[in-house]
Amino acid sequence: MIDTVIVSGGNIQDDFALDFLKKVTDRYGREKVCLTAADKGLEFFERTGLKPDMAVGDFDSLSEKGQEYLESLTETEIIRLKPEKDDSDTQSAVCHAVLKGAKEMVLLGCLGTRMDHMLANLGLLLMGEEMGVHISIVDGYNYISLVKSGTVLKKTEQWGEYVSFFALGGEVCGLTLEGFKYPLQNYHLAMRDSGLTVSNEIASEYARIIYESGNLVMIMSRDSC
Repeated sequence: MIDTVIVSGGNIQDDFALDFLKKVTDRYGREKVCLTAADKGLEFFERTGLKPDMAVGDFDSLSEKGQEYLESLTETEIIRLKPEKDDSDTQSAVCHAVLKGAKEMVLLGCLGTRMDHMLANLGLLLMGEEMGVHISIVDGYNYISLVKSGTVLKKTEQWGEYVSFFALGGEVCGLTLEGFKYPLQNYHLAMRDSGLTVSNEIASEYARIIYESGNLVMIMSRDSC
């Protein structure tokens, strides 16, 4: 069950994000999903008329209109951070969500032109696992998450056409992919040769992912949203 959605300040497709949030809140109930703005992600809420339950950041990158909107939020929990800090606004938002009991969260607006922020956000997947929280990064074209050994994917429920895999923070040992167009058997996957596992496809009704050790990132992707 998704209990937290954090909207950050990267590229975000408003129509997709609104549709995604509607599906999540309709499924789980609006009162059970904490909508959080991470710094400039607050401007998404200002544009769309949604109200965040929590806003976290130093807010130094907000436009004048965004600053006015921030000051108007009387029912939103606002956590102001110092600009000089050792983590990103998105990471701080994740940590505050965990303190409130989050267990399954989705990050929107975490992909875009800033490669440094994007790589930092990928690191949050590992941080989440260490804190006992499952984190997914989503936009109109990609669904990114760490995947556990033994995971079974259903072709009719996949996100987009392509499924890619990457090792994060070291090798993934003994990777086996069953039910894919390009299967693997007991392969040791490292970042340097991850081109091998890009743009795979589910070929059977069900596909299974098995590995012995490591951290495996799965990216389900599509060319249009």
